[in-house]
Amino acid sequence: MTTNQALPFRPDLLAGQAAIVTGGGTGLGRGIALALAQVGAKVAVVSRKMENLTAVANEINAAGGTAVAIQCDVRDPDAVEAMVAEAEERLGPISILINNAGATFTVDAERLSPNGFRAVVEIDTFGTFYCSQAFGKRAIARGTGGAIVNITSTSPSTGNPGRIHGGAGKAGVESMTKTLAVEWGPHQIRVNSVAPGVVPTHGSDAGTAAIGKDEAERSASVPLGRVGTPRDIAWATVFLVSDAASYISGCCLIVDGARWLSTGRGKED
Repeated sequence: MTTNQALPFRPDLLAGQAAIVTGGGTGLGRGIALALAQVGAKVAVVSRKMENLTAVANEINAAGGTAVAIQCDVRDPDAVEAMVAEAEERLGPISILINNAGATFTVDAERLSPNGFRAVVEIDTFGTFYCSQAFGKRAIARGTGGAIVNITSTSPSTGNPGRIHGGAGKAGVESMTKTLAVEWGPHQIRVNSVAPGVVPTHGSDAGTAAIGKDEAERSASVPLGRVGTPRDIAWATVFLVSDAASYISGCCLIVDGARWLSTGRGKED
């Protein structure tokens, strides 16, 4: 797969492997799907909106990679089973799973409705479990091993005013990451997470009430002096699924320019 941007890894790093990226139609998921394809992986991009998925799959295929678009609501365990089965039918055995699908919006805890809390936690935590289980049982049955990366956040460590539902959901995912790393380690399935910092995308900005916020102001809170990009998250993810990280499992890689160490988080982050 060709690209106009320099690759930090060799282009055949993941050749012969197939990956699923949930929430792969936009934002960080799109960036991760593109990066995996750039280093040789075949990619199934998955989300609820087919038009976004088709655009990403077409972009990868047009550049010489291999991608398929599969519509799926990760909150539905039957739909997840069907999605993983279709991905394997079209791409071959899946060895990489990126659980990126998530949701958030900003609201004070005392005003958050039960349905609002439930919807976010079901996408973040339930969806991550359903996808991981569908992937894991196939990898265990084959004896082929594999790698899972869960996209979480720093909120389980820092607190996240205005998004208690997202923080609770991601805390569940972080616990799941550690448990599955131990439980599935004997099957050679590695499970890690990546916690992004401030990475402006339309979806994240809309969910965190940050659309139109001055980038210089947002960068000022980051010790490295800039906000992140989808590529920052994508290449960290590629590292964790590669053989370079073959002895890393159960860890959370925080990719935020050290911001979480130096400040708290507010509603406008």
